[in-house]
Amino acid sequence: MAGLLIIYTGGTIGMVAGPQGLQPGDGVLEAALADQVPDGVAIAVERFVPLVDSANVGPADWNRMLDRIAAWQGRGVIVVHGTDTMAYTGAALSTALPNPAMPVVLCGSMVPLGQGGDAEGNLALALDTALTGPPGVWLAFAGKVMAAAGLVKHDSHGADAFRAQPQAPFVPAHQRFDDRRLAVLTLTPGLPAQAVAAMLGELDGAVLRVFGAGTMMADAALEGVLRDAVARGCRLRAVSQCEAGGVEPAAYAAGAGLWAAGVENGGVETPELALARLWLSA
Repeated sequence: MAGLLIIYTGGTIGMVAGPQGLQPGDGVLEAALADQVPDGVAIAVERFVPLVDSANVGPADWNRMLDRIAAWQGRGVIVVHGTDTMAYTGAALSTALPNPAMPVVLCGSMVPLGQGGDAEGNLALALDTALTGPPGVWLAFAGKVMAAAGLVKHDSHGADAFRAQPQAPFVPAHQRFDDRRLAVLTLTPGLPAQAVAAMLGELDGAVLRVFGAGTMMADAALEGVLRDAVARGCRLRAVSQCEAGGVEPAAYAAGAGLWAAGVENGGVETPELALARLWLSA
């Protein structure tokens, strides 16, 4: 008998209306699974207690998912998750599991189960992918199965909320997330160098979202801040603020200060993937 592990972290898919808005509903997901799981398929549902809004999902939760995936001996795994940080969890699991032995399928929805929206279709697609799909980390959403490494949530309301940007292979040095202090920082016109220095002073590393193909403002003070941060061991990795195309060192003179300071080239990585790779690469 095929076996599926369902890791139920939370998310809109299993919510019901409450006095202050949508809130987790008891038994909602379990009832939908009972209706949709094919005959001959055994499922084990492991529910986070309490269920977690995806806005609160972080490294400790990723490690918990990874531990359960590593221990599972069945056909596949489905991770039921909210959409707001789906791209971060997709990047985290993809980085920590570069060669999974089974399909690991992320699943969520923009509308809860039982409300005539996308939830039932997304769940059915996730079940089918976990049972018949190839090994890998995937997102089943809006009729598409996408590689989870390069997810981009491009729509905060529409059912077709995700795209996936192709990503280069990567072999992590570690497979669990520690308590290092990392963040994604966005460069913007007029951003004071002192503000960047203050943020980097509290971090062990950061992903820098830079302009276009890899440029930044001409600011000697900012270049000095980046250089000093790298010199003290703060790893910095640059990605583009554009969804596709990535950064290319030496494409523009306006980016020379980044690479001279020792900032790493994130290439076509999404910010979420660059963060996960920074976390697990050293």
